[in-house]
Amino acid sequence: MLPGLVDTHVHVNEPGRTDWEGFATATRAAAAGGVTTIVDMPLNSVPATTNVAGLEAKRQAAMGKCHVDVAFWGGAVPGNVADLEPLRIAGVRGFKCFMSPSGVDEFSHVSETDLRNAMPVVARLGVPLLVHAEWPARLRTPRGDPRRYRTWLDSRPPEAEVAAIDLLVRLAREFGTHVHIVHLATGDAIPTIRAARAEGIAVSVETCPHYLFFAADDIADGDTRMKCAPPIRERAERTRLWDGLLAGDVDLVATDHSPAPPAMKHVNDGDFVAAWGGIASLQLGLAAVWTGGHVRGPSPLSRDEGLSPFMLARWLSAGPARLAGLYPAKGVLAPGSDADLVIWDPDAETVVDGAKLYHRHALTPYHGQRLRGRVRTTILRGAVVFDDGECRGPATGRLL
Repeated sequence: MLPGLVDTHVHVNEPGRTDWEGFATATRAAAAGGVTTIVDMPLNSVPATTNVAGLEAKRQAAMGKCHVDVAFWGGAVPGNVADLEPLRIAGVRGFKCFMSPSGVDEFSHVSETDLRNAMPVVARLGVPLLVHAEWPARLRTPRGDPRRYRTWLDSRPPEAEVAAIDLLVRLAREFGTHVHIVHLATGDAIPTIRAARAEGIAVSVETCPHYLFFAADDIADGDTRMKCAPPIRERAERTRLWDGLLAGDVDLVATDHSPAPPAMKHVNDGDFVAAWGGIASLQLGLAAVWTGGHVRGPSPLSRDEGLSPFMLARWLSAGPARLAGLYPAKGVLAPGSDADLVIWDPDAETVVDGAKLYHRHALTPYHGQRLRGRVRTTILRGAVVFDDGECRGPATGRLL
C-alpha cells in the first residue's frame, strides 16, 4: 500500500482540444494507475489558463467529470504579469512557463525580461514557478533525414537545458523565487542544481518515467510515439538521472502526460520534426518507474537490494504533493491526511495493450512493453474508485 500518487504534470487539454484528451478519460486513466490527484497544466487547452477567465472555463469543463481530485497550474506568458495574483487568489497552485516555443500559439514562451517581470510576483505569492528549461539559442535547426531519431535528438542538445537552468538559478538567487525544473532529461545540469541548493536557492526538479525507462539507443527511426522535448537521451543519461533520483538531487517523478490524436503523432511516415511531441503515460507511471528501477539493478543507496516502495512513495506521492502545496492532505499515509491509497502488486507483470488503457487515445510508446507492478485498487478519500481492472462508482473527484 502506498499513498495515492500525485501527478503534477498532466496535460488534460480540455476545453478546446478535448479530442486530444479530456477530464473524464484522463482521470479514469489516473485512477487505474494509482493516481488520486492530478495537477493540470495551463496549456494545450483553449483558452489557456493564463487569466481567471481561462481557469474558470477549465473548471466548468471539468465539473462532474473527474474520477480523481484535480488541481490547476496557472500560466506565465509574456504580458500577463497582472493576471498572476488574481489567478493565485482563484486557486492555482503555481505557474508554468516555457523558455522555448511551446508548440501552441495560445501559450508563448518567455524571455529573460519576461522572467524578470514575473519572478518577483511569483515569489511574493509564495508558489513555485515551473519552467520548461530549454534555452532557444542553444537549440539547433534539425538537419538530415527527419525520420531518423538522431535528427531530432541532435536538434535538442543537453547544453540547451544546462544554459536555461544556469539562467534560472541566477534569477532565483536574485528574486528569491522557488523555481521548479520540469522534465529534466540530462544529468549535465545536476551539479548546478546541487550547488544552488547548497547556497540556499530554492530550486527543485522532476524527471519523467520515459526518461527513466527508454533510451535513445533503442528508439527505431520513424517511431514518433517516442517524440518529446527535451528528447529521450542515451542510456548513459538515463543512468545519471537514476543516480540523481537516488542521491536526492532530483526531487520527484511526474509523467508529463501529453497525448495527441494519432494523426498528429504519425506524420509523413514517421517524421520526427513534424510530429507532435508528447508521451501518453498517465496510467503507467508507477509501473514504468518500478520496472525501470529494477532493470537498472540494485543500488547501494536503497534500503534493501534494488528499488524500494519507500522511494516510490517519496518520488510519486510526497514530493509532488509538496510541490503543489497539497501536503500533508495528499501524498502521505498519516492521521488527518486524505484517505487516498493505492494497493498494488509489485511482482505482477503486464504486457501493455494501448487499446485497453483509459487514455483517450491508444497510442503510447509503452504499447507491447512488459511492465512490473500492477495496480489492484485505488481509493480516493476512503472510497474505491478503481478495483480489479475497472473504474468504480460515479465521478467523485474534487476540484482543489
